[in-house]
Amino acid sequence: MNQSTTQMRAIVHDTYGSAEVLRLASIPRPGAADLADDEVLLRVHAAGLDRGTWHLMTGLPYLGRLAFGLRRPRNPVPGLDVAGTVVAVGGAVTRFAAGDEVFGVGKGTFAEYAVAREDKLARKPSRLGLEQAAVVPVSASTALQAVSDHGRLKPGQTVLVIGASGGVGSYAVQLAKALGAAEVTGVASTSKLDLVRSLGADRVIDYTREDFADGTRRYDLVLDIGGNPSLTRLRRALTPTGTAVIVGGEAGGSFSGGMNRQLRGKAWSLFLRQRLTFFLAQQRASDLERLTEFLEAGTVTPMIDRSYPLDQAPEAMRHLEAGRVRGKVAITV
Repeated sequence: MNQSTTQMRAIVHDTYGSAEVLRLASIPRPGAADLADDEVLLRVHAAGLDRGTWHLMTGLPYLGRLAFGLRRPRNPVPGLDVAGTVVAVGGAVTRFAAGDEVFGVGKGTFAEYAVAREDKLARKPSRLGLEQAAVVPVSASTALQAVSDHGRLKPGQTVLVIGASGGVGSYAVQLAKALGAAEVTGVASTSKLDLVRSLGADRVIDYTREDFADGTRRYDLVLDIGGNPSLTRLRRALTPTGTAVIVGGEAGGSFSGGMNRQLRGKAWSLFLRQRLTFFLAQQRASDLERLTEFLEAGTVTPMIDRSYPLDQAPEAMRHLEAGRVRGKVAITV
């Protein structure tokens, strides 16, 4: 076999930092012999860019390096979201075969080929193209878990989504509506309010001009996605027995990434009628299959801000870092 068939193009980084650490390289291509019994080899057609990939690139918060490498990234190829075609399967894989189009979460998906576990993949929704499917897994699964599993949304309740124009937020608005919320209010910047309306939000709040916690309205469920409001402000926006789910908090500090605020919220909940909680998102096929029902029905639609070819992945990351993304960004391979 000649070298061209054993090598592949991939984005790599061998140190932590900003988008400048990313570069295009030719590296060994994984093959069927490299698969564990529960793994699937994919020909990648597109990958999604999510905030988790930013964390893996920067090595922030530092506490996260216990999982993804203390001094340098354990996996030099970034990327989690993926949509592609099955090339080969491990010995214990029963749900997929070569030629199947799938989407889900893999390892090092900013590459021409990637490996994923069977239990983190699902069949691509027929209604979506591969590029659309690639921007669903991480963000939409996180939104589903926030709204349904941890927010425990009930039909007829009111929902506030802080960070409604981002990857997770754009799905949270749509899922809250699909799951029966009576009213969904989205918080975003001035330039992104039109996007939030297009997602189905009943009301929008421009955070540069209005305060969602001014006491004029209270909500049964508040989703704090990527913001950093104080716990007091979150409580002020809640009904007396409402729930606030802290999904992110990028301004929470380099060491713990805002976990102090989240842990305080859990502690406060022991003494309150209101519930303040957080979670670490899980990546599982069952959630992808739940999402497929909404995607096939058209009640949830991926919102792609921009697509970049593989060699422009650093520019895509800079776009994310600048906070300019409306919805999701795709990397095409």
